[in-house]
Amino acid sequence: MRLSFLFLAIAMLAAALAVNGCRTPQAQTNVASREAAIRGMLAQQVRDWNVGNLAGFMEGYAKSDTTRFASGGNVMLGWQQVFDRYRKRYADPAAMGTTTFSNVEIKILSPDTAMAFGRWHQKGANGEGSGVFTLILLKMPEGWRIIHDHTSVAETK
Repeated sequence: MRLSFLFLAIAMLAAALAVNGCRTPQAQTNVASREAAIRGMLAQQVRDWNVGNLAGFMEGYAKSDTTRFASGGNVMLGWQQVFDRYRKRYADPAAMGTTTFSNVEIKILSPDTAMAFGRWHQKGANGEGSGVFTLILLKMPEGWRIIHDHTSVAETK
């Protein structure tokens, strides 16, 4: 009976630790540094966008044939396809205008994968828009890169 109770107590403690995300101080530091690196990459994308550097903005995406961008019911597959879509839609810095990201939440899924969710707002020569994005990121030798981007546009009222 005591052995059963001990086993049950250990199992409940393990489950509570897993649910509450209990981590060692070293693991918490690793998570914080991963989050900071991802936030840094996203901030660089915003800086590049806001100076009209579309090629620099695209550095945040994995240069892969499997990089995926989904928006408005359409899916683009491949880094080059995504870049071409952006170049067509935002032909020059005036069309790009300025963008901001806000309410960015990052969830580290493993040492080399993460998910980011946030809001975007863009204003340029083609008008103004906003919406939300969900990104799946992969840690690559060159740093954190977006392998999947699902962006939606908010309805205008």
